[in-house]
Amino acid sequence: MWKKLNQSLIRERVFGALRKNRGFRGENVLGLPASFLDTKVFSPDHTLLDNAPFLSTMVENPNHIGCHTLSQSETYFEGTHALERETIRICAEEIMGAQENSCDGYVASGGTEANLQAIWIYRNYFVQEFGAKHEEIAIIGSEHTHYSTAKAANLLHLRWSPVETSEETMAITQEGVEKTIGYLEKQGVRYFIVVANMMTTMFGSVDNIDMYLDALLKRNLSFKIHVDAAFGGFYFPFSSNDMQLTFNNPHVNSITMDAHKMAQAPYGTGIFLIRKGWMQYAHTKEASYVEGQDSTLIGSRSGANAIAVWMILMTYGKFGWHEKIFVLQKRTDWLCDKLNDREIRYCRHPKSNIVTIDSSHLSREVAATFGLVPDNYNAPKWYKIVVMEHVEIEHLERFLENAFCEVALP
Repeated sequence: MWKKLNQSLIRERVFGALRKNRGFRGENVLGLPASFLDTKVFSPDHTLLDNAPFLSTMVENPNHIGCHTLSQSETYFEGTHALERETIRICAEEIMGAQENSCDGYVASGGTEANLQAIWIYRNYFVQEFGAKHEEIAIIGSEHTHYSTAKAANLLHLRWSPVETSEETMAITQEGVEKTIGYLEKQGVRYFIVVANMMTTMFGSVDNIDMYLDALLKRNLSFKIHVDAAFGGFYFPFSSNDMQLTFNNPHVNSITMDAHKMAQAPYGTGIFLIRKGWMQYAHTKEASYVEGQDSTLIGSRSGANAIAVWMILMTYGKFGWHEKIFVLQKRTDWLCDKLNDREIRYCRHPKSNIVTIDSSHLSREVAATFGLVPDNYNAPKWYKIVVMEHVEIEHLERFLENAFCEVALP
């Protein structure tokens, strides 16, 4: 069970992990092309760092290159690698419902990299195992899927075909799925990489994975399903009992989470999770000077980000995280009740904390004043509010008073 730890024990675990690393200070480490952070810029002052495990990790600068859930990884930094493995275990098993020791994964640079990693793996799988040509492989997903999917298609020379969504819910429809798959099949596509969304970036919409399964299975097409839970991964499993987009579903093969969103980790902190046996399709044997070689897209990366996620998860524990999301869910419900009172058109999945308001109700000035994000900066049709930790009821009240002061209450 993922249990919370007190701050003293968290410090003890992190500093213990750093001691297990072969640090650069006073050690016979001659061959690594890196060192601790430059002391002329980043002070190693113990009075500053002794009670700051995250800052200490940054200064010590452990490299977390590779995937540490595999059999081998760089032994120089084994202490902090172990905490990353624990982080991956919590995310895969405690949050995303995987069986014990059934998943690999790593702390990536963000959701974009994690999505690219999944699509890269599945492209290589179809090519290596079926002899598929690139033009026979397509990526499909909601038209509101994150732009990293289009980026992956461009980089990996694959076709990206968005699925039309409902104008009311902004979620995929069976008709849209059938139309996209049917069209691609006629174009000679035989292999499908499905990107299913656990809360889209703009609308918080959640895909019904059965719509994809029904369409693909009845056509006897080859496919792999990746879940983009970059936004919803640290939220939706705690606000909803719906587990169809987790490893509880045997058709879900990999998941992206993004700790620098709802988990409030430093920017550049994503999570990539995949079932055992699949990282081999991203294995780079040319990385022969790296112990265990490399199976990740990014290669070298800071161990401090992995430690940050571990510390955050340990500070809350599973029950504490449920409480955190419960509060945000109630704030979002409160906002939606007020918008309903004013008859303001908006879009929101009932188990998400994203509220997207029709731009006809808002001026650009109000949107700019309150930091609302448009769907398109040149011609906005929607503006979104994300109820995060810093968005309190008082902030929402000020927004309502200023944004809709001329709207008569019913």
